Amino acid sequence: MNRKSLFLLALGFVAMSFARPDKEFKIFQFPQTQIPRIDGDFSDWNIIPDSYCIGTEELKNTKIGEGIPIDSKDFDLKVKVGWVKDLNRLYFYIDANDDFWDFKDSALRQDIFELVVDGDNSGGSFITQENWNFTNRAKNQPFFNGKGTQAQNYHIFTPVVNKDWALAWGNFPWIKEFPFANSVCKYNFKQGESGRFQMEFYITPFDFTSFDGPEKSIESVLKENDLIGISWAMLDFDGKACKAFMNLSHDLRMINNASYLCAFRLMPLENSFKKPIEANWTRIVENKKKRIIRFYDNSVGEITKWHWDFGDGNTSDEQNPVYQYSTSNAWTVLLTVEGPAGKSIRSKVWEVVTE
Repeated sequence: MNRKSLFLLALGFVAMSFARPDKEFKIFQFPQTQIPRIDGDFSDWNIIPDSYCIGTEELKNTKIGEGIPIDSKDFDLKVKVGWVKDLNRLYFYIDANDDFWDFKDSALRQDIFELVVDGDNSGGSFITQENWNFTNRAKNQPFFNGKGTQAQNYHIFTPVVNKDWALAWGNFPWIKEFPFANSVCKYNFKQGESGRFQMEFYITPFDFTSFDGPEKSIESVLKENDLIGISWAMLDFDGKACKAFMNLSHDLRMINNASYLCAFRLMPLENSFKKPIEANWTRIVENKKKRIIRFYDNSVGEITKWHWDFGDGNTSDEQNPVYQYSTSNAWTVLLTVEGPAGKSIRSKVWEVVTE
């Protein structure tokens, strides 16, 4: 095996490594007609089955409080994660109970939900000194002016009082601003009291983030059935000290190294949200000069028959036909599919254009 092959193999190993290789969590796919609103009405999350809920029992104390069992009477946390097909956002719902909510500090000494996301599962260190070139920079400059990174760490304040909803750890604070993120929380307790805290938010994962902003950054493309890296930890402050660091990865390195995140799968729609049969299709231009178009069936359901009407009087019963038009025009193309659940038609008007 040559050096290039070994390098690519090493990259593949890093990308597929997880802190808990025997555990895979699920990200619920919201129907595109039921995208959760970030409005404090948490009923949008009721459609998610209990099997998607990740509770306190999955957490383990690391570093702070290491080895001490987590008592759900002291702190209890439930988290749901969702996504929407063709929308590069991750949605989160937090439902927590604490015997002492600490949020009086104006900086980091308060209860924090620390979230790390690696949208393309590339792994690797992303906020330690090995990321930076210090030759011509002072030690504090990389935080503000350094390179972009392949994973993001959010310190999310629970609750949010007189401050931004989160600290985006690194040199790209714009990722926590709308439209790349949004949040709302609800609670009815005062500093030092017990009570229930609820929060919903979304974030946009990035494969590369730049200090110069989104125009020089690359969003992660979320695709059905892909695995991505996610982990979170709950920092539980009671008074001046953090008494627990409850960690989904069971490894403290999750905070700055994406190879120590957990495996999360972007799930397909649950069957209860799928239509029994629905026609849909896409196309690419195979040869513009010769007017050759390749059509792809993207229909949903059990399908036994396909019928394409190319708009020029010609048809095909193939599932994914390649068709050559003889003249220039803007064409209306229809796909009709049939199966045990019935028949469905999808027409796209003037989407296919030949010159």
